[in-house]
Amino acid sequence: MKMSWRGILFVLSSIVSAVTAISALNRNSVFDIYSDSIAPIEVVGRKFYNSRTGNQFFLRGVAYQPTIASESWNPEILNSETNYIDPLAEPSLCLRDLPFFEKLDVNTLRVYSIDTRKNHDVCMEALANSGIYVLIDLSEPNHSIERNRPSWDISIFERYTSVVDVMQKYSNVLGFFAGNEVTNDETNTNASPFVKAAIRDVKQYIQEKSYRQIPVGYSSSDDATTRDSLAKYFVCGGETAADFYGINMYEWCGYSSYATSGYRERTLEFANYPIPVFFSEFGCNSVRPRPFTEVSAIFGPKMSQVWSGGLAYMYFEEENEYGLVKIDETGSVHELEDFKYLQNAYRNTSPYGITKEKYLQDISFAISTQSVECPNEVSAANTHTPWKANVEIPPSPNAKICQCLEQVLPCLVSPLNGWNFQDHFDYACSQVDCSDITTDGEKGIYGEFSYCLPEQKLSLEISKMYHMRNHPTGVCPMSSNNVYYNAQSMNITDPMCIEVSHRLQELQKAADSRKTPAVKKLVKPKMKNASHTKLLLDTDSGSSVKFKYSGYAILLISIIFATMVF
Repeated sequence: MKMSWRGILFVLSSIVSAVTAISALNRNSVFDIYSDSIAPIEVVGRKFYNSRTGNQFFLRGVAYQPTIASESWNPEILNSETNYIDPLAEPSLCLRDLPFFEKLDVNTLRVYSIDTRKNHDVCMEALANSGIYVLIDLSEPNHSIERNRPSWDISIFERYTSVVDVMQKYSNVLGFFAGNEVTNDETNTNASPFVKAAIRDVKQYIQEKSYRQIPVGYSSSDDATTRDSLAKYFVCGGETAADFYGINMYEWCGYSSYATSGYRERTLEFANYPIPVFFSEFGCNSVRPRPFTEVSAIFGPKMSQVWSGGLAYMYFEEENEYGLVKIDETGSVHELEDFKYLQNAYRNTSPYGITKEKYLQDISFAISTQSVECPNEVSAANTHTPWKANVEIPPSPNAKICQCLEQVLPCLVSPLNGWNFQDHFDYACSQVDCSDITTDGEKGIYGEFSYCLPEQKLSLEISKMYHMRNHPTGVCPMSSNNVYYNAQSMNITDPMCIEVSHRLQELQKAADSRKTPAVKKLVKPKMKNASHTKLLLDTDSGSSVKFKYSGYAILLISIIFATMVF
């Protein structure tokens, strides 16, 4: 794309600034730089505290995530391998925007996606030197817990922990969000157990790696039908509770008030909440420019005793018209009227705070997540709130166990682009019992291998079909470029994989002992992309179905006589 001379000069100046900042970093002292320039924020009961001074910390921030559209002036960003822009890895952006953060007098940014393959030293140091902390969402567009088809698997777990690995060294990382509005209405409350499992496992991971105790929390929607149960759900259960709770709140519009906006009701509801609560997004835009009159209430004496501040949404102007600034075709920043209103509002904040020492002497500090009762369908019904999130949450993903499946199973799946997993799952699960890979957040039922990758789970079910049909060695029931025989399964030596093999045998025996149900009708998988799948199903499909359960005995015999491990 063509750029004006102003744009070229801006890019060059940004590069010079970035190079200067990078050269100033001593790689051997980078940890000392961060620990000296800014103190970590810690959670103490219901408050955030500066770990060095003991003063209470209130978030006075802004959401910060550029889009491809807002940064179209920069060809280097447009050529990124991701479908999002990580502003903490782009010095040309963060150094450009830092003076505007300082003008707004913000102390916290929320960044929704980061690229774990990139270096963040320059931006994180610059922010730290300006006294600015960062709240980071662990997800990214292709790796997150989806509300309509929730899963907590090794792929998402590895994404989340990779963010922790990359960002934990920075003292100005305030915390991590394990989810954002995953449950946003009464139809998907069953997705919340998966987020809670993520919180549990990320907290455990931080502890096991001996990292700084960085808090992990959740960013909730303000849906009227679920907000009460959601708030309770994420703080019940002791060790599985969130460390903090954010709410994306847009109830105050224009020149509303504490009494008429709904803020008074929300404040009363959270008066005895056991962990820090804050607005992870705020800034209704039904009136523009936004006057941000809610800021004086959020940080005023009535709310600051309950709330720990908030984050205005959002820095960049987009089609949804929530921006504080607009980026032009040369990459220059232009302040909008909203910017000036928020700047004035933030500069006039003076929240009521209590020192850590005095707070620890207060009897209200004794409020614990252990004392919060988890919501259930009965308690929700009493408050006329639909709630179907079970207190039982998914198991912790174990990548080693899933890798063992690839060694012990006789039939494996190699995913190719355009190959439809669901059609093949539907077919396989019409032939064998797939309860070991299914999940149900409403009933609290999670299969032993439900956290494995889709290709690993499908390999497990196809391998059951392989033994069920008494196939000759080396011939898998679905012949395609994606399904192949695993010769390695005949010679397993890894101790853990041998244990996995034994566990599979136990599951088979349990299935054999159950009464055989009526045989399901054989349904061939639908071919949405025949050029990729080209399944060649068994011609004797009717006779093979009867082996659905009795075929496990054949499997055990094959293990003994053919030394094949399953």
